Amino acid sequence: MSSEDFTVVHLMRHGEVHNPEGVLYGRRPGYHLSDLGRKMADRVAEHLADRDITHVVASPLERAQETAAPISAALGLTTATDERLIEAANVFEGKTFGVGDGALKKPGNWKYLTNPFRPSWGEPYIEQVVRMMAALGAARDAARGHEAVAVSHQLPIWIVRSFAERRRLWHDPRKRQCTLASLTSFTFQGDKIISVGYSEPARDLVPSHLLAGAKPVKGKAKAFGA
Repeated sequence: MSSEDFTVVHLMRHGEVHNPEGVLYGRRPGYHLSDLGRKMADRVAEHLADRDITHVVASPLERAQETAAPISAALGLTTATDERLIEAANVFEGKTFGVGDGALKKPGNWKYLTNPFRPSWGEPYIEQVVRMMAALGAARDAARGHEAVAVSHQLPIWIVRSFAERRRLWHDPRKRQCTLASLTSFTFQGDKIISVGYSEPARDLVPSHLLAGAKPVKGKAKAFGA
């Protein structure tokens, strides 16, 4: 079988963001990588420097473009932009919203919390699947027989991985396997996804509280049958 039959698309989550207010920044402009986030991006660029990568693409948001920049530079490529890789829309953008901050006790928020399966507070999971699968397909086509890197955001990456691995789309956010600057790698044979792998090249740079309860990943790919 020819190597041209196989293509790998690495969906990469961006690095750490400078967010001293601790808000849910979502699709809001003006949120850039922190100094640590830039180190994460550089680390992944080093990790990928010897791979057969011919295409780099990113979400239009600043943090994704800045994460992609050192990868493109190391490979002598130009970063393309794909709107479909953008963060999921969320009605709580610009606000603090987390366990213990009182958000669940505010009556004004209750109408957005009625359906966790859709979800009712933001972009429907199935819509994320549709656009992310289209973005994956475009990156695959741009790098046929080689590899591509597509920089996106945690929730869309986790949702499209869940879809590919035939899991339910609604989930506990605390159990997502998609840490900062991680790679979720989709291997295609022709147009079909045949395996999904996961790795964390910058794991040692990720703040320990974000790794609480998480086990080191061995990077083994999950293969699919016919």
